[in-house]
Amino acid sequence: MFLPAACLLVFVMSAKAFSPVLGKVGSRALSMAVSEGGEIPNVVFKARVRDESIGGSNPFTWKDVSSADLFKGKRSVVFALPGAFTPTCSSTHLPGYETNYDLIKSLGVDEIYCLSVNDAFVMRQWGIHQGLEKEDKDASNPLNPGNFKKVKLVPDGAALFTRGMGMSCIWDTERGFGERSWRYSCVINDMKLEKIFVEGGAVVQNSGPDPFEVSDADTMVKYLQSKK
Repeated sequence: MFLPAACLLVFVMSAKAFSPVLGKVGSRALSMAVSEGGEIPNVVFKARVRDESIGGSNPFTWKDVSSADLFKGKRSVVFALPGAFTPTCSSTHLPGYETNYDLIKSLGVDEIYCLSVNDAFVMRQWGIHQGLEKEDKDASNPLNPGNFKKVKLVPDGAALFTRGMGMSCIWDTERGFGERSWRYSCVINDMKLEKIFVEGGAVVQNSGPDPFEVSDADTMVKYLQSKK
């Protein structure tokens, strides 16, 4: 059967909108969580780092930092949360890992990262507001200088890593957030998912509750101690 060009165009555009490969909407809706032992997504984070050659009071520039830059050849702890400046994230989740930073590193971990679907500007201001010690000189971590000395804040502003992990959720009717990360913590060992703790056991779209029971620092410490 012959289809007019206009109809064919509508058909192709509709197919792309729902395709898990081609369509962003489809990939969000159909993305599967990475299983333990599986490869994590290698995406690019749009970071802001200090560059003193710029001069002035705000000498920052853009830097592309990939998952591989952060996790290749290293054992890292990542905890992800719904949003900077939100109550549980600010009062308990981030402070717990910051307080236990040295202990966690002593248990065979190279670095600790906090990830949220927020841009680099928001993440930096949140870290400052939380009282994290700024790192303005040392460039040994790809996110520095310009991030922080202990827990490093990762801006997953476009939700690329979050979608790739299968942890994307929508909180539009509940909180007006739109797309964010479900709360979880994990251990990444050389780009592979060693262990993951997902709140409630699975992502829930437009969840009323925001559970916080297994992604905390104490649970992570107990797991790491069990592997020593």
